[in-house]
Order: sequence, then C-alpha cells, then structure tokens
Amino acid sequence: MLFLDSGAVRKALPMERAIGLMAGVMRSYSGGEVTQPLRTILRPPGEDGVFASMPCHVTGDLPGYGLKAIMLRPGNRDKGLPVHIGVVLVFDPETGFPLALLDGAELTAIRTAAVSAVATDTLALPGAGDLAVIGSGVQARSHLEALALVRDLRRVRVYSPTEGRAEDFRRWAASWLAVPVEVTPTAGDALAGADLVCTATSAKEPVVFGRDLAPGAHVNAVGASVADARELSGDAVARCAVFVDSRESAASESGDLRVPLAEGLIGPDHVRAELGEVLLGRHPGRGDAAEITLYKSLGMAAQDIVSGFAAARAARELGLGADVPYPAP
Repeated sequence: MLFLDSGAVRKALPMERAIGLMAGVMRSYSGGEVTQPLRTILRPPGEDGVFASMPCHVTGDLPGYGLKAIMLRPGNRDKGLPVHIGVVLVFDPETGFPLALLDGAELTAIRTAAVSAVATDTLALPGAGDLAVIGSGVQARSHLEALALVRDLRRVRVYSPTEGRAEDFRRWAASWLAVPVEVTPTAGDALAGADLVCTATSAKEPVVFGRDLAPGAHVNAVGASVADARELSGDAVARCAVFVDSRESAASESGDLRVPLAEGLIGPDHVRAELGEVLLGRHPGRGDAAEITLYKSLGMAAQDIVSGFAAARAARELGLGADVPYPAP
C-alpha cells in the first residue's frame, strides 16, 4: 500500500491536472455513474470539531471504491495547525486490497479549488478577472492558484477578519502573481465591483450580502459545508442563479441554501442545476451577462476518490511516497 503525505500529494496531483479530472467527475456524477451516499457527520456534544465519513464508488477511467475520513478542528487555527485533517483511502479495483492512503487535507484543498475553477470556467463571464477572496487560509490560497489558471486576473482583493493572516496571504500571492494584490478592511470593500468571488471562511453567519455583489459576478461559495453554517445572506442567495455539485447534498447540508428557503426568500426550485448537468449540456448555465451566478460547493466523495486514484497512479510513476507491503491472508 502506498502512503502519500501532503508534499507527495501536491507533486502527484498538480492543479492543472486536477481541474480536468474534476470536470470529468462532475459529469460522471450528474450522469449517474457514481454511487455515493450522503456523508455521515459526527458532532459529539462538547467537542470542538466535526468528523465526516464519505464512502464512494466511481466508474470510468479511474474506477473503484474509496473512503474519505476527515476532521474539522477550528481550534487548530490558533495553534498554527491545519483546520482540516484526514485521509483518503482507495482500494485496488481488481483485488479490493488497500491501494493507497493519502493526506486528506492536501487532497481536499486541491480538488475543492479545482472544482471551483471548473465552475468559474463554465459560469463566469469570459472577461472576468477582478477577484475578491473572502478568507485567507488554505482554501483561499488554493482557489487563487486554481482561478489564475482559468481566467486572466487583473486584480485581487482579499479580506480576512484577522488582518495579519490577510497580509500573509497578500505577500504570498504577490510573490508569484503578476497582478496587484490588496488587503481590504471589510468584505464589502473586497467585493465592490468584483466579477469573480471566492468565499473560503469558517464563518457561521453571513459575511457576504446581496448589496455587495456586482451584476455579472460569479461566486464560488466553499466555506460553509454544514447545515448550520452560512457565508452568504439570504438576500445574496436570492439575487443569484444557483448551481450546486449535488442537489441531494445541497438540500440536506447547505445552510447557505436551507436558511433562505426556510425564510421564504427563495423557492424549492431556486437551484438551477448541478454543475455536471451544465457540463453535460443538459442546462445552459448562465442566462445573461448581468446575471450573478453562484456555485455552492459542499464537496463530494467522488471528487476525493478520483483524485486519490489519480494521485496514486502518478505517484508510482514518479517514485513518490512510501510503499508498504500489504500482507495477503
């Protein structure tokens, strides 16, 4: 069995490769080629964190079974440690033996941003390039890397409630991105006139409001992935044409969508389509140049499992990771 730490995962699955893979995953999911239940979430009383288990079976070029087990530990941020910790385990399609165990945090950062890049390339205006990033952590960084591959960025503004972290993000981005990168004092300042938006926060309550979204913008909302967390206000969601990774997951797990539905700000048909349905040509996607599109990302096991198989295959070719014999009975 192959063991891949975060560095090996990063080398084995470059973002350019991940974007193409995730487009295929979204088509496969909406095309009925994925067997995937809703994730199981454990939140014991008094615990600072969430544990999620995500099994899946995929078909296609990288077929097989896999499982993601991930912990969300918000308190780790103050310790200088990753907030997401976990593993992805994929199984040999022929024998069923464990094939590879991969760092789940790194894989999550790559595949989440890669899917947002697919959504951006599919739904954003062709000339969009003024990017607002709300949040300054791992996902904010991976999203900037991914979006720079699908749009020519002209300007980047970042907001974080922790100014020092926002400044760290600015310095990191400015070190490799040849466009202006600014830290703003409020989320509204970052969003003013932006035609690309990524929200990647740990917020429980909205940080993005309808008044702050520019006509024609495309929003990737990735931070709130449980039913009691929100990044977007109800009026912001109501202004948007909403696209999701999975209708089932969105209806069950998205506070960004469930709360405005309960408040009567949106109806049960407010979700236009799954991203995969747009990629398959079953839905046209954006309606016009003034429409605000929103891709609400919750993440799916299929994204992790396909990424895991791809990274494991590449790692063997590149000689990455630690290969430990798995004894047969």
